[in-house]
Amino acid sequence: MSKDIYVVIEQRNGAIQKVSLELIGEASKLAADMGEQVVAVLMGYKIADKAQMLIEYGAAKVLVLDAPVLEHYTTEPYVKGVEYVIKEYEPNVVLFGASSIGRDMAPRIAGRVHTGLTADCTRLDVEVGKYQEYLRKSTNVPADKIEGLDTADKNLKMTRPAFGGNVMATIVCRNYRPQMATVRPGVMEMPTRDAARTGEIIMVDAGLSEADMNVEILEVVKNEKKSVDITDAKVLVSGGRGVGGPEGYEPLRELAAELGGEVSSSRIGVDSGWIEKDRQVGQTGKTVHPNLYIACGISGAIQHLAGMEDSEFIIAINKDESCPMMKLADLGIQGDLKVIVPKLTEAIKAYKAKQFAD
Repeated sequence: MSKDIYVVIEQRNGAIQKVSLELIGEASKLAADMGEQVVAVLMGYKIADKAQMLIEYGAAKVLVLDAPVLEHYTTEPYVKGVEYVIKEYEPNVVLFGASSIGRDMAPRIAGRVHTGLTADCTRLDVEVGKYQEYLRKSTNVPADKIEGLDTADKNLKMTRPAFGGNVMATIVCRNYRPQMATVRPGVMEMPTRDAARTGEIIMVDAGLSEADMNVEILEVVKNEKKSVDITDAKVLVSGGRGVGGPEGYEPLRELAAELGGEVSSSRIGVDSGWIEKDRQVGQTGKTVHPNLYIACGISGAIQHLAGMEDSEFIIAINKDESCPMMKLADLGIQGDLKVIVPKLTEAIKAYKAKQFAD
Protein backbone atom coordinates (compact mmCIF):
# COMPACT_ATOMS: atom_id res chain seq x y z
CA MET A 1 0.00 0.00 0.00
CA SER A 2 1.34 3.44 -0.94
CA LYS A 3 2.20 5.65 2.01
CA ASP A 4 4.07 8.80 3.03
CA ILE A 5 4.97 12.02 1.26
CA TYR A 6 8.37 12.01 -0.42
CA VAL A 7 10.24 15.23 -1.25
CA VAL A 8 13.03 14.96 -3.84
CA ILE A 9 15.73 17.27 -2.53
CA GLU A 10 17.57 19.52 -4.93
CA GLN A 11 21.18 20.35 -4.14
CA ARG A 12 23.80 22.17 -6.16
CA ASN A 13 27.45 21.78 -5.23
CA GLY A 14 26.31 20.35 -1.90
CA ALA A 15 24.05 23.31 -1.07
CA ILE A 16 20.42 22.39 -0.38
CA GLN A 17 18.14 24.60 -2.46
CA LYS A 18 15.51 26.73 -0.73
CA VAL A 19 12.60 25.24 -2.70
CA SER A 20 13.32 21.81 -1.21
CA LEU A 21 13.03 23.18 2.33
CA GLU A 22 9.79 24.94 1.39
CA LEU A 23 8.45 21.60 0.14
CA ILE A 24 9.39 19.83 3.36
CA GLY A 25 7.41 22.46 5.25
CA GLU A 26 4.36 22.07 3.01
CA ALA A 27 4.65 18.27 3.04
CA SER A 28 4.60 18.35 6.85
CA LYS A 29 1.22 20.12 6.79
CA LEU A 30 -0.17 17.63 4.26
CA ALA A 31 1.21 14.68 6.21
CA ALA A 32 -0.62 15.86 9.34
CA ASP A 33 -3.92 15.74 7.41
CA MET A 34 -3.13 12.38 5.80
CA GLY A 35 -1.79 10.68 8.92
CA GLU A 36 1.51 10.03 7.18
CA GLN A 37 5.10 11.25 7.47
CA VAL A 38 7.58 13.19 5.37
CA VAL A 39 10.49 11.40 3.71
CA ALA A 40 13.28 13.36 2.01
CA VAL A 41 15.22 11.83 -0.89
CA LEU A 42 18.74 13.26 -0.94
CA MET A 43 21.01 12.47 -3.89
CA GLY A 44 24.60 13.50 -4.53
CA TYR A 45 28.20 12.54 -3.84
CA LYS A 46 29.61 12.79 -0.30
CA ILE A 47 26.30 14.41 0.60
CA ALA A 48 25.19 12.37 3.64
CA ASP A 49 26.26 15.12 6.06
CA LYS A 50 23.33 17.26 4.83
CA ALA A 51 20.71 14.70 5.92
CA GLN A 52 20.43 15.90 9.53
CA MET A 53 19.56 19.41 8.35
CA LEU A 54 16.58 18.02 6.43
CA ILE A 55 15.35 16.31 9.61
CA GLU A 56 15.68 19.58 11.51
CA TYR A 57 13.45 21.23 8.88
CA GLY A 58 10.75 18.57 9.29
CA ALA A 59 11.59 15.29 7.53
CA ALA A 60 10.92 12.16 9.58
CA LYS A 61 13.23 10.09 7.38
CA VAL A 62 15.96 10.85 4.88
CA LEU A 63 16.87 8.38 2.15
CA VAL A 64 20.44 9.12 1.02
CA LEU A 65 21.65 8.01 -2.40
CA ASP A 66 25.39 8.71 -2.44
CA ALA A 67 27.37 7.82 -5.57
CA PRO A 68 30.13 9.39 -7.73
CA VAL A 69 27.77 9.58 -10.74
CA LEU A 70 25.51 11.86 -8.70
CA GLU A 71 28.20 14.49 -8.05
CA HIS A 72 26.80 16.73 -10.81
CA TYR A 73 23.22 16.63 -12.00
CA THR A 74 22.74 14.57 -15.14
CA THR A 75 19.34 13.27 -16.15
CA GLU A 76 19.71 9.49 -16.36
CA PRO A 77 21.41 8.68 -13.02
CA TYR A 78 19.11 10.99 -11.05
CA VAL A 79 15.97 9.71 -12.78
CA LYS A 80 17.05 6.12 -12.24
CA GLY A 81 17.73 6.85 -8.57
CA VAL A 82 14.28 8.29 -7.91
CA GLU A 83 12.65 5.54 -9.97
CA TYR A 84 14.37 2.95 -7.75
CA VAL A 85 13.15 4.69 -4.58
CA ILE A 86 9.56 4.83 -5.85
CA LYS A 87 9.48 1.16 -6.82
CA GLU A 88 11.21 0.04 -3.63
CA TYR A 89 9.32 2.16 -1.08
CA GLU A 90 5.96 2.86 -2.83
CA PRO A 91 5.30 6.46 -1.72
CA ASN A 92 1.83 7.95 -1.81
CA VAL A 93 3.00 11.39 -2.95
CA VAL A 94 6.25 12.60 -4.55
CA LEU A 95 7.03 16.33 -4.73
CA PHE A 96 9.68 18.14 -6.77
CA GLY A 97 10.64 21.80 -7.02
CA ALA A 98 9.57 23.35 -10.34
CA SER A 99 13.18 24.32 -11.07
CA SER A 100 15.17 23.46 -14.20
CA ILE A 101 16.25 20.22 -12.50
CA GLY A 102 12.79 19.30 -11.19
CA ARG A 103 11.17 20.04 -14.53
CA ASP A 104 13.70 17.78 -16.23
CA MET A 105 13.34 14.86 -13.82
CA ALA A 106 9.68 14.73 -12.86
CA PRO A 107 8.00 14.03 -16.23
CA ARG A 108 10.52 11.33 -17.09
CA ILE A 109 9.96 9.60 -13.75
CA ALA A 110 6.17 9.87 -14.10
CA GLY A 111 6.45 8.15 -17.48
CA ARG A 112 8.59 5.34 -16.10
CA VAL A 113 6.36 4.56 -13.12
CA HIS A 114 3.14 5.09 -15.13
CA THR A 115 1.48 7.82 -13.13
CA GLY A 116 0.34 11.40 -13.67
CA LEU A 117 2.18 14.64 -12.97
CA THR A 118 0.78 18.09 -12.20
CA ALA A 119 3.36 20.73 -13.07
CA ASP A 120 4.00 24.21 -11.64
CA CYS A 121 1.62 23.92 -8.70
CA THR A 122 0.94 26.95 -6.53
CA ARG A 123 -1.18 25.18 -3.91
CA LEU A 124 -1.50 21.68 -2.44
CA ASP A 125 -4.29 20.34 -0.23
CA VAL A 126 -5.93 17.09 0.81
CA GLU A 127 -9.20 16.04 -0.82
CA VAL A 128 -11.91 15.41 1.76
CA GLY A 129 -15.70 15.41 1.80
CA LYS A 130 -17.59 18.71 2.02
CA TYR A 131 -18.77 18.08 5.58
CA GLN A 132 -15.31 17.13 6.76
CA GLU A 133 -13.88 20.16 4.94
CA TYR A 134 -16.33 22.37 6.82
CA LEU A 135 -15.37 20.79 10.13
CA ARG A 136 -11.68 21.09 9.43
CA LYS A 137 -11.93 24.79 8.60
CA SER A 138 -14.26 25.62 11.47
CA THR A 139 -12.46 23.61 14.17
CA ASN A 140 -8.89 23.68 12.82
CA VAL A 141 -8.63 19.94 13.49
CA PRO A 142 -6.43 17.84 11.15
CA ALA A 143 -8.52 15.90 8.65
CA ASP A 144 -7.45 12.46 9.88
CA LYS A 145 -8.63 13.34 13.41
CA ILE A 146 -12.20 14.16 12.39
CA GLU A 147 -14.55 11.34 13.33
CA GLY A 148 -16.03 9.52 10.37
CA LEU A 149 -13.52 10.85 7.81
CA ASP A 150 -12.33 8.23 5.35
CA THR A 151 -8.74 9.04 4.41
CA ALA A 152 -7.98 5.63 2.89
CA ASP A 153 -7.39 7.08 -0.57
CA LYS A 154 -5.53 10.16 0.69
CA ASN A 155 -5.93 12.06 -2.55
CA LEU A 156 -3.89 15.20 -3.09
CA LYS A 157 -5.50 18.30 -4.60
CA MET A 158 -2.91 19.95 -6.84
CA THR A 159 -3.73 23.48 -7.99
CA ARG A 160 -1.97 25.30 -10.82
CA PRO A 161 -2.69 28.19 -13.21
CA ALA A 162 -4.27 27.19 -16.53
CA PHE A 163 -5.37 28.88 -19.76
CA GLY A 164 -2.74 31.58 -19.53
CA GLY A 165 -3.37 32.12 -15.84
CA ASN A 166 -7.00 33.10 -16.34
CA VAL A 167 -8.26 30.17 -14.25
CA MET A 168 -6.84 28.02 -11.47
CA ALA A 169 -7.21 24.30 -12.15
CA THR A 170 -7.30 21.78 -9.30
CA ILE A 171 -6.23 18.29 -10.36
CA VAL A 172 -6.64 15.00 -8.49
CA CYS A 173 -4.90 11.71 -9.37
CA ARG A 174 -7.29 9.13 -7.89
CA ASN A 175 -6.39 5.98 -9.81
CA TYR A 176 -2.59 5.92 -9.91
CA ARG A 177 0.23 6.11 -7.39
CA PRO A 178 2.37 7.89 -6.54
CA GLN A 179 0.66 11.25 -6.93
CA MET A 180 3.32 13.57 -8.35
CA ALA A 181 3.67 17.34 -8.57
CA THR A 182 6.26 20.00 -9.19
CA VAL A 183 5.81 23.12 -7.03
CA ARG A 184 7.00 26.58 -7.92
CA PRO A 185 9.77 28.04 -5.77
CA GLY A 186 8.67 30.78 -3.41
CA VAL A 187 4.98 29.90 -3.17
CA MET A 188 5.23 27.83 0.02
CA GLU A 189 6.39 29.12 3.40
CA MET A 190 9.82 28.22 4.73
CA PRO A 191 9.50 25.93 7.77
CA THR A 192 11.17 26.73 11.06
CA ARG A 193 14.38 24.83 11.69
CA ASP A 194 14.47 22.93 14.99
CA ALA A 195 17.82 21.43 15.99
CA ALA A 196 16.04 19.23 18.56
CA ARG A 197 14.16 17.25 15.91
CA THR A 198 15.21 13.64 15.45
CA GLY A 199 14.66 11.27 12.57
CA GLU A 200 15.98 8.29 10.66
CA ILE A 201 18.74 8.44 8.04
CA ILE A 202 18.82 5.49 5.63
CA MET A 203 21.62 4.89 3.11
CA VAL A 204 20.13 3.52 -0.11
CA ASP A 205 22.06 1.64 -2.78
CA ALA A 206 20.21 2.10 -6.08
CA GLY A 207 22.91 0.29 -8.05
CA LEU A 208 24.04 3.42 -9.87
CA SER A 209 27.29 3.22 -11.81
CA GLU A 210 29.21 4.87 -14.65
CA ALA A 211 27.19 2.70 -17.04
CA ASP A 212 24.17 4.89 -16.25
CA MET A 213 25.89 8.00 -17.61
CA ASN A 214 24.57 8.62 -21.11
CA VAL A 215 26.36 11.97 -21.32
CA GLU A 216 29.92 12.95 -20.48
CA ILE A 217 30.58 16.11 -18.46
CA LEU A 218 33.66 17.71 -19.94
CA GLU A 219 33.72 20.86 -17.85
CA VAL A 220 31.61 22.68 -15.28
CA VAL A 221 31.62 26.44 -15.91
CA LYS A 222 30.27 28.49 -13.03
CA ASN A 223 28.53 31.79 -13.59
CA GLU A 224 30.64 34.33 -11.74
CA LYS A 225 27.97 37.01 -12.03
CA LYS A 226 26.78 37.78 -8.53
CA SER A 227 23.14 38.77 -8.33
CA VAL A 228 20.54 38.34 -5.64
CA ASP A 229 17.67 36.00 -6.46
CA ILE A 230 14.57 38.18 -6.56
CA THR A 231 12.69 35.58 -4.49
CA ASP A 232 15.02 36.42 -1.59
CA ALA A 233 14.79 40.22 -1.93
CA LYS A 234 13.01 42.20 0.78
CA VAL A 235 12.43 45.15 -1.58
CA LEU A 236 11.62 44.93 -5.30
CA VAL A 237 11.29 47.80 -7.76
CA SER A 238 9.54 46.31 -10.76
CA GLY A 239 9.08 47.72 -14.25
CA GLY A 240 6.51 46.98 -16.93
CA ARG A 241 5.51 48.25 -20.34
CA GLY A 242 5.51 51.80 -19.03
CA VAL A 243 9.32 51.95 -18.64
CA GLY A 244 9.48 52.11 -22.44
CA GLY A 245 12.73 50.21 -23.06
CA PRO A 246 15.95 48.88 -21.50
CA GLU A 247 17.07 52.38 -20.55
CA GLY A 248 13.86 52.78 -18.57
CA TYR A 249 15.14 50.36 -15.93
CA GLU A 250 18.08 52.61 -14.97
CA PRO A 251 16.00 54.95 -12.74
CA LEU A 252 14.45 51.83 -11.19
CA ARG A 253 17.91 50.44 -10.42
CA GLU A 254 18.88 53.71 -8.74
CA LEU A 255 15.73 53.62 -6.60
CA ALA A 256 16.29 49.97 -5.73
CA ALA A 257 19.89 50.71 -4.72
CA GLU A 258 18.76 53.43 -2.33
CA LEU A 259 16.22 51.07 -0.78
CA GLY A 260 18.64 48.14 -0.58
CA GLY A 261 16.51 46.14 -3.00
CA GLU A 262 16.54 44.55 -6.43
CA VAL A 263 15.01 45.31 -9.81
CA SER A 264 12.42 42.97 -11.31
CA SER A 265 10.05 43.06 -14.27
CA SER A 266 6.78 41.97 -15.74
CA ARG A 267 6.82 39.62 -18.72
CA ILE A 268 6.84 42.35 -21.37
CA GLY A 269 10.29 43.52 -20.25
CA VAL A 270 11.75 40.03 -20.65
CA ASP A 271 9.96 39.24 -23.93
CA SER A 272 11.17 42.55 -25.36
CA GLY A 273 14.76 41.84 -24.36
CA TRP A 274 14.90 44.81 -21.98
CA ILE A 275 15.95 42.77 -18.92
CA GLU A 276 17.14 39.27 -17.99
CA LYS A 277 14.74 36.35 -17.67
CA ASP A 278 15.65 35.70 -14.04
CA ARG A 279 14.17 39.11 -13.15
CA GLN A 280 10.65 38.18 -14.29
CA VAL A 281 7.80 38.12 -11.76
CA GLY A 282 4.57 36.31 -12.56
CA GLN A 283 3.01 33.06 -13.64
CA THR A 284 5.75 32.29 -16.16
CA GLY A 285 8.43 33.92 -14.00
CA LYS A 286 9.01 33.81 -10.26
CA THR A 287 6.71 34.13 -7.27
CA VAL A 288 7.93 36.75 -4.79
CA HIS A 289 6.94 37.87 -1.27
CA PRO A 290 8.97 41.03 -0.54
CA ASN A 291 8.25 43.42 2.29
CA LEU A 292 7.90 46.20 -0.30
CA TYR A 293 6.95 45.85 -3.97
CA ILE A 294 7.01 49.00 -6.12
CA ALA A 295 5.25 48.42 -9.46
CA CYS A 296 6.29 51.02 -12.04
CA GLY A 297 4.28 51.16 -15.24
CA ILE A 298 2.73 47.72 -14.67
CA SER A 299 -0.98 47.53 -15.45
CA GLY A 300 -1.45 44.31 -13.48
CA ALA A 301 -2.41 41.42 -15.75
CA ILE A 302 -3.62 38.42 -13.74
CA GLN A 303 -0.50 36.47 -14.72
CA HIS A 304 1.71 39.09 -13.08
CA LEU A 305 -0.49 39.55 -10.02
CA ALA A 306 -0.28 35.81 -9.35
CA GLY A 307 3.45 36.20 -8.79
CA MET A 308 3.45 39.17 -6.36
CA GLU A 309 0.02 39.70 -4.81
CA ASP A 310 1.17 38.38 -1.42
CA SER A 311 3.80 41.12 -1.03
CA GLU A 312 3.60 42.80 2.39
CA PHE A 313 3.17 46.34 1.03
CA ILE A 314 2.55 47.31 -2.61
CA ILE A 315 3.11 50.73 -4.17
CA ALA A 316 1.87 51.27 -7.73
CA ILE A 317 3.03 54.10 -10.00
CA ASN A 318 0.88 54.35 -13.11
CA LYS A 319 -0.83 56.88 -15.36
CA ASP A 320 -4.02 54.78 -15.32
CA GLU A 321 -5.70 55.11 -11.92
CA SER A 322 -8.20 52.35 -12.75
CA CYS A 323 -5.75 49.59 -13.78
CA PRO A 324 -5.75 46.35 -11.74
CA MET A 325 -2.38 47.06 -10.13
CA MET A 326 -3.61 50.39 -8.74
CA LYS A 327 -6.63 48.62 -7.25
CA LEU A 328 -4.45 45.95 -5.64
CA ALA A 329 -1.87 48.40 -4.29
CA ASP A 330 -1.78 49.61 -0.71
CA LEU A 331 -0.65 52.97 -2.08
CA GLY A 332 -1.25 54.19 -5.63
CA ILE A 333 0.54 57.14 -7.24
CA GLN A 334 -1.05 58.38 -10.45
CA GLY A 335 1.39 59.96 -12.87
CA ASP A 336 4.41 59.52 -15.13
CA LEU A 337 6.91 57.10 -13.60
CA LYS A 338 9.74 58.84 -15.49
CA VAL A 339 9.05 61.92 -13.37
CA ILE A 340 7.96 60.27 -10.13
CA VAL A 341 10.71 57.63 -9.74
CA PRO A 342 13.67 60.08 -9.93
CA LYS A 343 11.93 62.45 -7.50
CA LEU A 344 11.27 59.57 -5.14
CA THR A 345 14.92 58.52 -5.34
CA GLU A 346 16.10 62.05 -4.59
CA ALA A 347 13.69 62.32 -1.66
CA ILE A 348 15.03 59.08 -0.18
CA LYS A 349 18.64 60.26 -0.64
CA ALA A 350 17.80 63.54 1.10
CA TYR A 351 16.10 61.73 3.98
CA LYS A 352 19.06 59.38 4.44
CA ALA A 353 21.50 62.31 4.33
CA LYS A 354 19.51 64.11 7.01
CA GLN A 355 19.38 60.99 9.19
CA PHE A 356 23.14 60.59 8.85
CA ALA A 357 23.72 64.27 9.67
CA ASP A 358 21.54 64.03 12.76
